[in-house]
Amino acid sequence: MFNYRKANNITGWIVFAISTLVYWLTVEPTASFWDCGEFIACSYKLEVPHPPGAPFYLLLGRMFSLLAGGDTSMVAYWINILSVLAGGFTVLFLFWTITMLGRKLLSATDTEKIDQATGLKLLGAGIVGSLAYSFTDTAWFSAVEAEVYSMSSFFTALVVWAMLKWDLIDDESTGNRWLIFIAYMIGLSIGVHLLNLVTFPALGLIYYFKKYKETTLQGIIVTLLISVVIVLFINDLIIPGLPSLAGSIEIFFVNSLGMPFGSGIIFFVLIFLGGLIFSIYFSQKKAMATLNMFLLGFAFILIGYSSYTIIPIRSAYNPPIDENNPENIISFVSYLKREQYGSRPLLFGPYYDAKLTGTEKGAKVYERRGDRYEVVDRKLTYKYDESRQTIFPRIYSSNPPSHIEAYQNALGLAPGEQPNFADNLSFFFSDQIGRMYMRYFLWNFSGRESDEKGAGWTSPVDAFKELPDSIKNNAGHNNYLMIPLIIGLIGFFFNLNKNPKVFGAVGLLFVMLGVALVVYLNMPPVEPRERDYIFVGSFYAFCIWIGFGVLSISRWLSQVGPKGATAAVMATVIGLSAPTMLLAENWNDHDRSDRYFSVDTAKNFLDSCAPNAIIFTGGDNDTFPLWYVQEVEGYRTDVRVIVLSYFNTDWYVHQMMRSQYDSEALPFSFTADDVRQGGVLDYAYYQKNDRINGAIDAKRYLQLLKKKSPALIAQTQDGQLATVPSKSMYYDIDSAKVDALGIVPENLKHLMVDKMVWTMKTNVLEKNALMVIDLITNNNWERPIYFNHTSKSGIGIDLNPYLVQEGNAFRLLPVKNPNPRADFVSTEVMYKNFMGGKFHHTGLQDSTVYYNKDYRDFVTNSRANFNTLAEALIYENQEEKAKEVLNRSLEWMPTNVIPADYTASQTIAMLLLLNEADKALPLIHQVTKNSDQMLTYYAKQGTAINRDIQVNLYLLNNMADDLKRAGQADLEKEVRGILNKHLAAFGGRR
Repeated sequence: MFNYRKANNITGWIVFAISTLVYWLTVEPTASFWDCGEFIACSYKLEVPHPPGAPFYLLLGRMFSLLAGGDTSMVAYWINILSVLAGGFTVLFLFWTITMLGRKLLSATDTEKIDQATGLKLLGAGIVGSLAYSFTDTAWFSAVEAEVYSMSSFFTALVVWAMLKWDLIDDESTGNRWLIFIAYMIGLSIGVHLLNLVTFPALGLIYYFKKYKETTLQGIIVTLLISVVIVLFINDLIIPGLPSLAGSIEIFFVNSLGMPFGSGIIFFVLIFLGGLIFSIYFSQKKAMATLNMFLLGFAFILIGYSSYTIIPIRSAYNPPIDENNPENIISFVSYLKREQYGSRPLLFGPYYDAKLTGTEKGAKVYERRGDRYEVVDRKLTYKYDESRQTIFPRIYSSNPPSHIEAYQNALGLAPGEQPNFADNLSFFFSDQIGRMYMRYFLWNFSGRESDEKGAGWTSPVDAFKELPDSIKNNAGHNNYLMIPLIIGLIGFFFNLNKNPKVFGAVGLLFVMLGVALVVYLNMPPVEPRERDYIFVGSFYAFCIWIGFGVLSISRWLSQVGPKGATAAVMATVIGLSAPTMLLAENWNDHDRSDRYFSVDTAKNFLDSCAPNAIIFTGGDNDTFPLWYVQEVEGYRTDVRVIVLSYFNTDWYVHQMMRSQYDSEALPFSFTADDVRQGGVLDYAYYQKNDRINGAIDAKRYLQLLKKKSPALIAQTQDGQLATVPSKSMYYDIDSAKVDALGIVPENLKHLMVDKMVWTMKTNVLEKNALMVIDLITNNNWERPIYFNHTSKSGIGIDLNPYLVQEGNAFRLLPVKNPNPRADFVSTEVMYKNFMGGKFHHTGLQDSTVYYNKDYRDFVTNSRANFNTLAEALIYENQEEKAKEVLNRSLEWMPTNVIPADYTASQTIAMLLLLNEADKALPLIHQVTKNSDQMLTYYAKQGTAINRDIQVNLYLLNNMADDLKRAGQADLEKEVRGILNKHLAAFGGRR
């Protein structure tokens, strides 16, 4: 007799083993780009990551890091394995979810009576649906790196499965245990990511359908409303609400009653927990079953949520990574609410062209000072022109200007043309639903054009199109011929017709984790990277329908030919075409097993710096890999990494005033009290002073600002405001000190200046610029100061004339660039850094390794730096060294692994100039072919002029000019002909 229960369990674990093996074979061995480096570093030492944190993930990550056995180079690998296992268990619970829901569709509720044919149908559905999810683009991506989304998906799958287990249990007391288990898992999931909360409406429907055999539309609506209330209760009351209430009581106890710090928190905890325990006891004593279950569920959510206590506990120890410094209840609430990121309008707000008409002071911002909590600031609410506001605002962002331009391009509006509500809805459907969700959905179930940002989806028709080699050979170019999508749609309609209740639950999961998130997040038109990982739960739900597709195909086969077990096996084989296609197409662009350049890039940045240096970075990919190599591998801990944008906050400046590892505290004249948020140093506004001509003394200016000199402090209705009387500042150089330190290379000494002068880029100096000026003027050249590309362009003062490139970073030196149009390079130092064996380029010569867009961009940056050095060496008549540098660049970063990019134009020009035509010609042919193919493709597509078209035209034009100068007349004529052909094609477009 067929034992369905045993077969279901064994098959589930086999599916788990397959998916886990695939993830394990393709996992990244070290820290990837974006948040991974931060999460690995914070897991390893239990530090405090960006808000709202992921404390339960960090605790698990810390446990997995111990498996490295003290080998710090393996820490990242083992924390990545956490995501591998989470992904495998997600697939396991999805398998069991599909088979449980499938039993409802086939009316096979009693496992003891399931015959072989029915059992094989259910197992086939589970195998196909769960493996399809396992190999989808988004799920696979998240399962092989140290991010929270694989773990978040695991909790989603676990909670849905647990709810279905509850649904099968007739004994109410046993079933209630499952509900409490679900509450606890939801509480734990809050410590990973909040996406799991969105499953509540689907769980509510499952609950309603079991409890009420006779269902009505009114009942469904009420159930959904209650579910939404529960979500809001947890998201708005439990998560930030309880700490906020505790904070208010704490302030009252300390400020009004004169009690010591912490007394209010202790009182709140005792009263709250005492009240909860008594309520549970009372409800049990009075046999109030519903109230008792609610209170127990609430208690277990809190138990799971208690993982968040690790955030203030660890913050109190002042670890090196301590974002927002949430060490007390006041700062902890701000951390939980993600206040640093601002908010987005949801139901009512301004159009992007609405004028700001004023501000309104809101809630008080408290800070612990002395023996009480003091009001240091007021939250501001911005007011906009009421005539330019709308319900359901989707085109709301007025900052930065790139958002406005993106809105105008998307809607076809001319600059200055006012959008209306129709435009608002048009953007919602075409861009937020279409580009920001449906494109991602089709990436996973139809195909993806490439791994380039903004890439479209592919259809079966695209499989027969002539594509440029750069798209066709891009490992991220995948075409599934819509097989997963079609099987999923078959399952969708089968589910709809067979069991509307199951369809409602799955459909609600699909919508709530997809389109509903689009509405709630209200994403701006420009994002730093693709955000498909946000919607992975929706793709999970669709894979349930892919599983149901097997049931539908099996039924159809039984009607036209083979019956029973044969039809089930045939349907499974047909259904397996979906995960097989996904696995075959996605393997090459999800295999990260030999990628190391993210960490190499971080080490190269640090090795660009002299000992005991300070380096400013700009953002995520500039910073997080550096944090990883310092915190985990202990690499170059003498270098102090400063995130320029964080330098606008008092908590971050305070951290820079402390020693870290081998790096001493930074030398500031400002004290911790001077830089506190809400003070005069938050901003300094330019206010012209007619009595001042030219630059002012930067050091003297900061001294007066520190003393709050009336000459620099303006009184406004909002309080004191710092001003700057001139847009130019100077800093006198202590030449004797500079000579004694020997920091200026011999070949740059003739460019030394006795005074550095810089100007403001805008009319405002933010706190980060003021702190940089303070650091420069008080450091007195004792510690080397460096900037990377992002930070040197992001700072509010123009230091470019004094920034000398020494590698991948730019060093501030008392020398002035004699030619502002040319790169300012210390060839001696940069040559030693690049060619002396210090830099790392692991695996970039291996053509079997896949490097996605993030990695290729960093390789492009590295190539550009090699070109910069070579060009500077040519300018100094060091042509042999220039040849060495260019050849090393081609050797370390060959174009057969990382295709030639826009830097190739400069490389080609210098190779021709240095009589290295044999090295230049292959590059010329490669770039010419690629540009010709891409421009032809764009012309056929009818694409309007975009940056990629401009870059390719620029490359062809430059190469033609370089070939002419090199006397390569025939090849110049060929390239010029291709250029002219495309100039004619795109001449009439805009």
